[in-house]
Amino acid sequence: MKIGVLALQGAVREHIRHIEESGHEGIYVKKVEQLNDIDGLIIPGGESTTLRRLMTLYGFKEALQQSELPMFGTCAGLIVLAKDIVGEEGYLQKLDITVERNSFGRQVDSFEADLTIKGIEAPVEGVFIRAPHIQSVEDTVDVLGIIDDKIIAVRQGKYLGVSFHPELTDDYSIIDYFINDIVAKA
Repeated sequence: MKIGVLALQGAVREHIRHIEESGHEGIYVKKVEQLNDIDGLIIPGGESTTLRRLMTLYGFKEALQQSELPMFGTCAGLIVLAKDIVGEEGYLQKLDITVERNSFGRQVDSFEADLTIKGIEAPVEGVFIRAPHIQSVEDTVDVLGIIDDKIIAVRQGKYLGVSFHPELTDDYSIIDYFINDIVAKA
């Protein structure tokens, strides 16, 4: 499988490493035309406002809103995929969820945790850095993970979103889940 990583901002290299360690080809996606050459797309963490501005500037907003590609958003990528953000309308609106930014605190409040994620047998290692959480979901959304009564992982059809950074660990289970259970079956 060819899995693209939106290479405008954020932990792009780390996601590429996870894709390749999982036995697939990682593609740095810098141009809209590249969306035609991949099987799925990861929207990495970073700073969501900057990411949205760059996506608009380079023509990705409209292209991805119309795209049927399976997508996986981590941290800021989750915010980009959300239908709504507390206090504002969402950007790509692929996941019928409302997210709250920085709900786990500031940079100094960052932490790591072993997470129980539905569909993955072993605990998943997650790194939370200025992480959002999912405040609410519509009936079409499957909640995959919760920590401290906050939703941190969801799936809706071919769209996956998590509040944390799995790419900053050596745990490849969530990328395997995205590729094998979502992209391969799309």
